[in-house]
Parts: sequence; C-alpha cells; structure tokens
Amino acid sequence: MYFLGLDIGSSSVKLAVINGETGERVVGATYPPQEMTISAPQSGWAEQSPEAWWDAVRQGCAQMWAEHPEAKDKIGAIGISYQMHGLVAVDAQGEVLRPSIIWCDSRAVATGEKAFEELGKDWCMEHLLNSPGNFTAAKLRWVQENEPDTYAKIDKILLPGDYIAYKLSGECTTTASGLSEGVFWDFAENKASDTLLKHWHIDPSLLAKQVPNLGVQGEVNEQAARELGINPGAKIAFRAGDQVANAMSLNVLEPGDVATTAGTSGVVYAVTDKNIADPDQRINTFRHVNKGEAEVHKGLLACINGAGRMNSWLRGVLSAGGEVSYPKLNELGESVEPGSDGLNVYPFGNGAERIMRNKLLSAQMDGLDLNRHSVNHIARATQEGVAYAMNLGFDLIKGLGAETRVVRAGHSNMFLSPIFSSAFVNLTGAPLELYQTDSAEGVARAAAWGCDYYTSREDVFRTLTRKAILEPEAALQSRYQELYGHWREAVERRLAEAR
Repeated sequence: MYFLGLDIGSSSVKLAVINGETGERVVGATYPPQEMTISAPQSGWAEQSPEAWWDAVRQGCAQMWAEHPEAKDKIGAIGISYQMHGLVAVDAQGEVLRPSIIWCDSRAVATGEKAFEELGKDWCMEHLLNSPGNFTAAKLRWVQENEPDTYAKIDKILLPGDYIAYKLSGECTTTASGLSEGVFWDFAENKASDTLLKHWHIDPSLLAKQVPNLGVQGEVNEQAARELGINPGAKIAFRAGDQVANAMSLNVLEPGDVATTAGTSGVVYAVTDKNIADPDQRINTFRHVNKGEAEVHKGLLACINGAGRMNSWLRGVLSAGGEVSYPKLNELGESVEPGSDGLNVYPFGNGAERIMRNKLLSAQMDGLDLNRHSVNHIARATQEGVAYAMNLGFDLIKGLGAETRVVRAGHSNMFLSPIFSSAFVNLTGAPLELYQTDSAEGVARAAAWGCDYYTSREDVFRTLTRKAILEPEAALQSRYQELYGHWREAVERRLAEAR
C-alpha cells in the first residue's frame, strides 16, 4: 500500500508518495513551479484563493502519475499539512465565499487585542493559553464586523487543511489542534470555547465537526478520486498545521523535543506536557498531535514571519539582472567573517510579528557603510539576521520554563546553508540534528500510522534518515552571543518605539 502526503503552503503545494512496506519515497512533486500569488488589497493584508490550493493538488498529482503511473492505484490513505491560522469561509453548498485570509495577514490584530482586554488577561491565559491575537477566530470576527453580507452566508468556517479535506471527502470537518491554532480552543475545558464564541456572537454551528488529527477522518469520494486520478475510498488519516506536521515529520513528539524550520517563516516549536502561557504573548501555545488521548501534549511556537522571506527577497532583488541561486548567495556570504563587519539585518516586514507583540515592523539594515560593505556582506548579514531572530524565539521559549533537550530540522530551505546552520547552532548552543525528510513525506508516514497500517511509533520512523549532527563551537558560540546581544538591544529599542 502507498500513502500520499500533501503539504499546502502559501508558496506552493508539495506532494509525496511513500511505499508503506519499505517506508521509502516513491515519487514527489511541487506545484506551481513559481510561487503562488498572495494578494494584498490593503497594506498588512494577505489573501489567497483556496481553489488555487486544490488546483495545485490536482496538478501535482498529475505530475506524479505521469512519472509513476502505477502509484495512483495504490494510495490507501492521505495525510495533510497546511499553512496555519488561515480562514476559509464556505456556504451551505461548500462554495468559497471570499479569498482566504491567510497566516501573514495583520488586519485582525486590533480585533484580537480588544477581546483580550474585554475577556481579561487572566482568563485568556488560563483558558486559551494565548491572546485571541491575530488568529483565525479574530479573522472571523473581523469578517463579521466588516463584511456582514458575506458573514451572513457562512455555513462553515475551515482552516486551509480542513478545506482540502473537504474537497477530498465532501464533508466539512476540523480537529482539536486546528481549533487551538485558530484560538477557538479552551484548554481548561478541553473543548471549543463557549465563552469566546459568545463574546463575539459567533454561532457555534459555524465550526465544523471535530475529527482526530491522527486517525481516520473520512474517505476520498468519487468526485475527488476522478479529479486526482486515484481510487475512491482512500482514508484521510492525518491533518495538522504545518509546524505541528513538521514536528511529526521529525519524530518530535515528547516533552523536551524541539523542531525548527526556516522556510518562508522561521519557527521554533517545542513540545511540552504543561499548560504554558506567555503573559507577553510573544510565544503561542497550541495542541500537539497525539496518538489517542491518554496524554495531551502542547507545542510552544515562536514564529518569525519574515525569516526565509527576507532571504528570498534578497535573492529576487539580486536576480533583477539575471538569476541568482540560493547556493550563490551562500557562496557570496562565506567570503565574509561572522558578524558581517558590523552590518545588521532585521528580518521583519512580512506582516505583524508575534514575537514582536504583534507590531507591524519593517525589515531594515543597520550599519551599512557604502565604502566597506558589498553584496557579500549583505548576503551573510541577511542569514545571520534570520538566525538572530530565531534565537530570540528559542530564548523566549526557554524563559517560559520549557525543556529543550533535542533540536531537529529537515535538511532543507535555509538549513541547506552552512552560514545559517552554523549561526543557528552557535547562537542556541544546542546540537542540531538534520534529517532528510520534509512535511509532505512526513504526513504520508503519519497517514499510514493514522489508518493503523503502521501500529507503532517505531514503524513510522524506521526509515527517517539523519543526515548530520551539528555541534556548537566554543569560539564561534562566544562571538555569536556577543553579536546577538547587540542585535537584540537594537530590536528591543525598535519594539519600544513601534506603534
């Protein structure tokens, strides 16, 4: 039996098929070849078409079956990873009512802050473990207040992964982890928050039926089977937001395990068995994925929206006169010593930053000397700036009392760069395990577990390949801690001055 993994990102959709017997990848695809469109009707807004995600799934499947036609008839179950915090609103016929308000959209910041004040900090920290902030629930409230005609037509609200599951099965469903990432979840009551819904006059019936994150959630119907070219009846057996799914992919399931990624956004995600809330609202707590409900683990999440986006922006600017690859950026930066000769980069500017208390900060360079600094310095300073920002998240998580015994990442995105990887390891002071996997492959494995093809955690991860372990170096660790101290002082000054 084969298993299909779907990773629904804001840049592209990645797909992978694994052979359940061997645990090996059979085929994979990414669609579209260029980044998907994010529309910004106003400053600070970010929207995407849910139909475009589904089209990318269809096109990606077609690519894979062209390469491996035998695979399409062997798909037994499907796992879904998806961009977190997005809002998809559908009517009673399942039609999308407006573009999805996605994760890096900042329009609902004030909405969430107002509810935080009205509900009270103590109540929010005890029950939600978060401020309502700028998450899915606050985005729904924004639609209610600003687009009442659209709101009146809503039959169900879905997260991006819920929408893909709906297209596969024809049923609107969601998960406990998904409700928690939308800040609909009451951790004290272990269910969707009646208090929050009542406060915002949201009818509870707008929330979809709850199914397990890891377990059979539904089946592929005839229409979806025809569109994807697979057999009907395949189980939908795993679903989670991208950071939860990334942690699953890396076998980060127990308290003290930490997963990190540096794609469009940069994330540090630490598993805990405690109900930890950050009173400063810079770190968020969501439900993690568990096989069964005997133990409910949580994930502490530090997110930097502008991480890899800062590096891709630089690549795009430098490519104006011809294509510049990421390996070329690494090559340029490697000619410069750590610290980039006094040049600092602050990798914000991709929406309101949670670790910056939801302030809408711009990306900046500081200390640029036109007579001393070259593109080589900018290339290195950009990667170091992202590493500083991610280390800030790591520090904030540790400061809340979470254990951080082991740190794991996929050998992909910015972790392909020796500059970035070295800076990250020497800033955090923690050994870093790099694995040859990605979320699409990981959620395909999880789907095999969710439908009980695999019956143990050992079965799931027996073919997970560790590529390298990176250890801190004393001299570099000392140097980077000094540099980080100056960078953080400048960031805290900017934060104090921000609106």
